[in-house]
Amino acid sequence: MSFQKHAAATFNTMSQMLELTGGDLFRVAAHAKASRIIKDLTIDIEALAKAGDPKALVAIDGIGKGTAGKLIELAQTGTIAEYEELAAKVPAGVMEVLGVQGLGPKTVKLMWDEKGVESIDDLKKIIEDGSILELPRMGAKTVENIKDSIAFLESSGGRLQIGIAQQVANRFVSLLEDTSGTIRVAFAGSLRRGKESIGDVDILIATNDPDAAREAFTASEGVMQVLAKGDTKCSIRSAIGDSMSRWGKDENAAVQIDLRIVDQQCWGAALLYFTGSKEHGVRLRERAIKMGMTLNEYGLFVDDGSDPSPPQSRGLDPMACETEAAIYLALNLPYIDPPMREDRGEMELRDHVHVIELSDIKAELHSHTVASDGKMTIEESAAIAKARGFHTLAVTDHSQSSAVAGGLKPDRLREHIKAIREANERIEGITVLAGSEVDILVDGSLDYDDDLLHELSVVVASPHAGLRAKPKQATKRLLKAIAHPSVHIIGHPTGRLIERREGLSPDMNEIIAAAIEHNVALEINSHWMRLDLRDTHVRAAVEAGALISINCDDHHPSDYDNIRFGVLTGQRGWLTAEQCINTWDADRLHGWLKSKR
Repeated sequence: MSFQKHAAATFNTMSQMLELTGGDLFRVAAHAKASRIIKDLTIDIEALAKAGDPKALVAIDGIGKGTAGKLIELAQTGTIAEYEELAAKVPAGVMEVLGVQGLGPKTVKLMWDEKGVESIDDLKKIIEDGSILELPRMGAKTVENIKDSIAFLESSGGRLQIGIAQQVANRFVSLLEDTSGTIRVAFAGSLRRGKESIGDVDILIATNDPDAAREAFTASEGVMQVLAKGDTKCSIRSAIGDSMSRWGKDENAAVQIDLRIVDQQCWGAALLYFTGSKEHGVRLRERAIKMGMTLNEYGLFVDDGSDPSPPQSRGLDPMACETEAAIYLALNLPYIDPPMREDRGEMELRDHVHVIELSDIKAELHSHTVASDGKMTIEESAAIAKARGFHTLAVTDHSQSSAVAGGLKPDRLREHIKAIREANERIEGITVLAGSEVDILVDGSLDYDDDLLHELSVVVASPHAGLRAKPKQATKRLLKAIAHPSVHIIGHPTGRLIERREGLSPDMNEIIAAAIEHNVALEINSHWMRLDLRDTHVRAAVEAGALISINCDDHHPSDYDNIRFGVLTGQRGWLTAEQCINTWDADRLHGWLKSKR
């Protein structure tokens, strides 16, 4: 972890511990603010801190004398005395309780002080015996919400969101690509299939120097434990690294990574086998048996199955093994893309489904700038979109009810519309449209009046609050928004956060039918923390004929890279380019947008 990220995390934890121990609220806020400032710095703060010159640190906007002194202490000693004092007062389990969705420091402190809750198990006990109800502002409904949050936290089973798993996989693939003897290396498993969360990471390598691969893998930076180091398989537990600390993930959180060393000649068979899914593999092997063949990770063999020993051990040569496509062909199946391999009807296909590809995306219709909570100007975002070959960018900053995200009041929005259209006149090679991500309020109404909505070229209507609503209420709310004549896209329809928040559970069949009726697109929000619509919703929408929009919900320049996760989700739902409005040429897309005006 970099010093900057370590410092930001340390100050944030100090803020939480201060609040838990009844510290002065000014100091609580000051440490939280320091954490945010440090995290966003673009200078080498470690060098300044190690130099021990507080004046240089105080010269940074937002860094006071107290913060400067602690940064110097952290850089020179590796810790902060006040942090250690606080950590000695707060049990580690109390900090874990803070991870339960919906429990803030004040409530956790109350539970700790009044009921001795020092772990999630302690919390479960006071829920079970009912004594939690003795705490102020703790009613039956609140307790049910806490129980749901605990169950959801535990049901995640330590899985990683795809964005974090992808970062880990990329790091090890790059390491092994640079290792002597490597012929081919790739990640497989549920990550290759584009699942929204990952239990462990699978990597395959074909190499002329297996010893070098094993050593590079098991001795790499961040390895916390070597679980196995065999001839064909190595397993480790590795820290996820500091690349995800921006999202509040502990860089010391561990993930299991399995390395399979395979024969180059059997690459396709091994990749197919270790990509899965388990259910898809079972169906393929059953099909092979019916055709008088055996399929395993070494290839597809003509084998009647009378000898139970593996066909490769008997010297049989596979009829197909070098590529996945060759194996599917030999089984009289069209090639099935990895995201579709979930035993959801793909085995009945007779022709290859040309699902949407990353290169098909030509427009970004959901982005944020410094006008609300984004980190880019209009021009900076347009430059990135243009460099990716997009013909259109819609700037859709937050509406007024999203106060925490800097939502725009009506007067500010009108000024922003003018600024966007003036920028569009200046910027060549891409069309920049004035839009807004407009909150769908709890009653289904929108966050601006109809006249102002009509001035916008793109309206992305999204739910942000009231995300615990019952299914019927959630459905009614979204249906009302879909029926509004100014709405083009329903953004992240359920509002879920993967492994963190379940979000709304509307009747998706009703939502999809209404979207078709009113010519509204449903969004796949590409951020790996959302992926909302989820894959099963996409599949239902595709089968019904609804329009889909794949957007990045850009706030930061790197968010544009998340488009690959949205496309993967689309592929898992069998989405074709034709059904996705982001793939349309400029004339068709702009014509569709104007048809709502």
